[in-house]
Amino acid sequence: MTGHPGTYVALLRGINVGGHRKVPMAELRQVMDGLGWTDVRTHLTSGNAVFTAGERSTGELAAELEAAIAGHFGFPVACLVRTAGELRAAADACPYPAADLDPARLLVLFLDRAPDAGRLAAVDPAAFAPDEFRAGERELYCWFPNGMGRSKLPGALEAACRGRTVTGRNWRTVTKLLEMVRR
Repeated sequence: MTGHPGTYVALLRGINVGGHRKVPMAELRQVMDGLGWTDVRTHLTSGNAVFTAGERSTGELAAELEAAIAGHFGFPVACLVRTAGELRAAADACPYPAADLDPARLLVLFLDRAPDAGRLAAVDPAAFAPDEFRAGERELYCWFPNGMGRSKLPGALEAACRGRTVTGRNWRTVTKLLEMVRR
């Protein structure tokens, strides 16, 4: 079960990092309520929200949220919106044995559209070992056996995805969002 139709997950990019681009979650919930969206719930301060909004285009919802955030907070924030089913499909497509891995070291980079295969092919996996990645439909799955702290892989992948909206969530957050859309 992945929640009823019209349940969505919003993923905000680059907020509340190092004291910059502050978006308090209580205010974000108010902004989303102001759009007429219902059952708005947030998770952590990194910009994760679950809400219902009737059956709508995720691109349209993301654009509405971006405009509302810019209007309320005074700065742009890129947003991705996935249906509950799309989030479930992305989790199901994970090429790594997620249940057997440290969820803090498994990262999903969500993209607004498919990654460019040519640009990704230019990212030499050997240069980042033991860190590794695999491409999904609109996701990149990354495994950091020694943690992400000093890894150069996320920066290389972001560069390979230039021109796309990209935001990452660790596996712990992905599974928490899946629990939230089921409720």
